[in-house]
Amino acid sequence: MLPASSSPIRSLADDIRGRSDEELAALLAARPDLARPAPSDLTALASRSSTRASTVRAIDGLDAAHLQALEAAAIGAEAVSPDALARLLDGADLDRVTALVDDLWRLALVWRAPHGLIVTRTAVDVLGEGVAGLGLAADDLPGPAAPDAETLRAEIALAPPRARAILDRLTWGPSVGIVPAADAPGRRGPADDGPRWLLAHGLVRAVASDQIALPREVAMVLREGRVHRNPQLDAPAVAGAERQVEQVDAAAGASASEVLALLDELLDSWSQTPPRVLRTGGLAVRDLKAAAAQLDTTPEHTAYLVELALIADLVADDGEVDPHWVPTAEYDIWQTEPGGERWARLALAWLTTTRAPHRVGSRTDTSAVINALGTDGQWPPIRTLRRGVLDLLAAADEGLAPNATDLAGAVRWRRPRRVPRTLDEVVEAVLREASWLGVTGHGALSVGGRALLASEGDLKPVAESIHPHLPAPVDAVLLQADLTAIAPGPVTGSLAAFLRLVADVESRGGATVHRFSEDSIRRCLDTGWTGEDILAGLRDASSTPVPQPLEYLVRDVARRHGTIRVRGVSAVIRSEDEGGLDVMLANRKLAALQLRRIAPTVLTSPVGPEVVLEMLREEGFAPVSESPSGTVTVPTRPVRRAVRQRAVDPALVQAMDLAQLDSLVAGLRAAEAEATSRASVTMDGRAGPAIPANDPTTSMAVLREAIADGRAVWLGYSDGVGRTQRLLFYPERIDGGRVSGVNEGVTRTLSIHRITGVVTD
Repeated sequence: MLPASSSPIRSLADDIRGRSDEELAALLAARPDLARPAPSDLTALASRSSTRASTVRAIDGLDAAHLQALEAAAIGAEAVSPDALARLLDGADLDRVTALVDDLWRLALVWRAPHGLIVTRTAVDVLGEGVAGLGLAADDLPGPAAPDAETLRAEIALAPPRARAILDRLTWGPSVGIVPAADAPGRRGPADDGPRWLLAHGLVRAVASDQIALPREVAMVLREGRVHRNPQLDAPAVAGAERQVEQVDAAAGASASEVLALLDELLDSWSQTPPRVLRTGGLAVRDLKAAAAQLDTTPEHTAYLVELALIADLVADDGEVDPHWVPTAEYDIWQTEPGGERWARLALAWLTTTRAPHRVGSRTDTSAVINALGTDGQWPPIRTLRRGVLDLLAAADEGLAPNATDLAGAVRWRRPRRVPRTLDEVVEAVLREASWLGVTGHGALSVGGRALLASEGDLKPVAESIHPHLPAPVDAVLLQADLTAIAPGPVTGSLAAFLRLVADVESRGGATVHRFSEDSIRRCLDTGWTGEDILAGLRDASSTPVPQPLEYLVRDVARRHGTIRVRGVSAVIRSEDEGGLDVMLANRKLAALQLRRIAPTVLTSPVGPEVVLEMLREEGFAPVSESPSGTVTVPTRPVRRAVRQRAVDPALVQAMDLAQLDSLVAGLRAAEAEATSRASVTMDGRAGPAIPANDPTTSMAVLREAIADGRAVWLGYSDGVGRTQRLLFYPERIDGGRVSGVNEGVTRTLSIHRITGVVTD
């Protein structure tokens, strides 16, 4: 065997063996799946690159320009030159076509033979028969061989109007059309004169009684030598409104601050009263609506918030017999971090997740409703699509807010084989979520968004980028005489916890308005606070004196709070206010408690104290729980936490750094040199190459190539006792995990899983 550098290039393996170290490193960098696990040598690398799974991954990653160039090369001659390829692409610029071909060669989707470029056989199979709307060649269809192009042009020029209309419909695909069959007895073929004329002149072929197909040669004449009607070799332009960069970052900072506040409020509530986990997993619709009412957000926004909490590991299923959605211990750590770090963790989790919050409320392929936090929320394509949209925003000028339609068109051009039917909806959802999170502001990518895309998982630069644009936390609020408190910025820590306890959020924005009411004051009193405690807390929280109406409200509610007391008998209700007890007895909604008066100031109920307390509070009374000794007891509601259960997203093939690539290439070179030195190994009196160790998928790819080329292979085969034989094998057919062929003149069938490696002869 000759050294790889001097052997003629007659296959993809020869092409790869002849590449320089830099070119091999570029191949492995562009297709990282080829490097894990590390191939045994360059022959194994070539075999792995021609497997269907790896080829599909490489082709799916092509943009429209490279894909159209590959399609044009695949349907051209066996070998095509850049000049011929430029003509197939409607006279495209030769330099542009050459650059596209170089990229395809770098990806090992084409290889360079002495007579031109050849698309790998696996790539042709992946593209399929209907590539670019073209059908099969005439040799693969029933009927005679196709005449030359000049004859075809002459026949087409003579076509009558009805026949020409059919040709026009089939020219750009699909290449197969349905025509009505003749109904007359003894008459066969299509009923219409147009199809009959085309069949008679060999311009179409009958593939069924009611179907005709346009041969590829005829279609190329009709297309005037073009493969695509409108070649898209340049990315579409993205337009939009211009925004001031300072305004973009300010709006993004406000959104980032708001999402932190909303998650704090939501998860603080779930710490006390967590919602149940559905039997099928996920969050019930009624619980999602309750969260939306509490946060005063739309259902879509609320679904995004709860999903964001899940992907950031801030909430999880507690795993109990009666499971609930409970904040994790990670939430407690997250709360103590500065605002920039808290936002960075959310943003990085959102960028890399495969969960799609926008699908909540829609239906799966089986018509099941997708619930928030459920397993159906996983949708792997969203990760690539989300990153694609954000990369386009990053590529635009600073302050440019592209419209969703242009972005969808650009995403479709960049990954034409990977876009879903709902691409427009997905792009709008990504832009909406990015705006809610603060990755964008006024539709343009913010400084935090740019740092996020460049971070590669590092929290520090992301946090530092958003920190200057987050509103500074305030340590005091402004109490108003209309029973409101205005927070001119975000509130955090103990002040935020106190305000959530004693007031309700009325509106959010640049300043948050908190509303005090009897219910909110009573809620605070129920946790053990006294009226004086609340007033002291308000004085500490306010930069102005407590307004008189607010002080009156607190004292009035505190005065009435606890006048009714409940103890277990099952339950005893005691109050010095006999009139209040009379009202209870007359209230029909309390009939289920079966209240009975045993003294002027005492009622009893067979229902438990907890239920009595809850029902009385629902009817506007202000009872407190009392111990058997007559002292007021404050019920303890422990803060619930779930054990952290990080969700595992589908794996990504990580790119390799330069040092790893250099090391791997050096190892491949060394293995190839060793294989070359052992190339003249003699076994059973015959010389043959060294056989690399291949996985079954790679072995099958080599065998399929050999079958297509009619070539022999050397393979290692492990027999039933574990002994490895070296065979010169002529493969003929692969079926059901076995390969059939000839070895030493005898037909044999070998199990693929017993083949240790394959190399072409």
